Amino acid sequence: MDKAVTDQAEGLRRLLVKSGSRVVAVTGGPIGVGCTSTVVNLAAALASFGKDVLVIDECLGRNSVSAMVGGVGSAGSVRALLAGEIGLDQAAPRHELGFSVLAASHENCAGYSAAELGVMLTGPADVVLIDARLERNGALSLLAAQAHDVMVVTRVAAQAITEAYVAMKRLHYAHAIAQFRVLINRVSRQADAHTAFENLAEVAGRYLMLSIAPAGCVAADPLMERSLELGRCIVDAFPSASAARDYRRVAAEMLYWPMRAATLPRRSALVGAGRAASTPQHA
Repeated sequence: MDKAVTDQAEGLRRLLVKSGSRVVAVTGGPIGVGCTSTVVNLAAALASFGKDVLVIDECLGRNSVSAMVGGVGSAGSVRALLAGEIGLDQAAPRHELGFSVLAASHENCAGYSAAELGVMLTGPADVVLIDARLERNGALSLLAAQAHDVMVVTRVAAQAITEAYVAMKRLHYAHAIAQFRVLINRVSRQADAHTAFENLAEVAGRYLMLSIAPAGCVAADPLMERSLELGRCIVDAFPSASAARDYRRVAAEMLYWPMRAATLPRRSALVGAGRAASTPQHA
């Protein structure tokens, strides 16, 4: 009963304050913690719930979302979208798993203001997931900085936890982000994930005054590698696998996270400011 009341209250609150899609930027510390696979599996899980999901791929290359799911348009389509030559539905083709993918590298977004880039976030999607590529100084792009939540993916390993802390520290100073969501990936024992999260939260709270909220954890699952070999995500290929169940649980809970203000003002607040007043682009 309490859960039903909470769900109804959250749903009503979102209706009253809704200003577009829920936008979540997903990033992490070291390469290999599983940010991209997290984005793809969460997108597939959310789509299976009947949600309209847009994935924005900033991390182009062999291990990108675009490469993992295949069959998506070229990165150049984002410039045509921003120029008004094509619509979002053309720039972001819908994958057979039910979510759309927009390839938007930093290079293709260079020269546009935050307000202009914000058009990518104003479509019909219920959830926008950004596979965020951090700048050299550890900051988010002007697009990803408009997210409501920043999810940091890490693993139960000293080096990964340290680099996740460093990533949050840089993001905190770059954007004044006060709260992060942390997902612990490839977990062998729940107790280890709990200890890693508590240690990270304590250090971040003590030295940076940050609030670290759990996004959940995903089990270390041998079927994950097999799904990648098949060119599919585990939520689709092996829906009964432990990791697939974990991704679905995280996706379901994400829908009820409190809707926080974006780090940067959204397009409606910036219209009329013009390029001269926009935040300078990073190299």
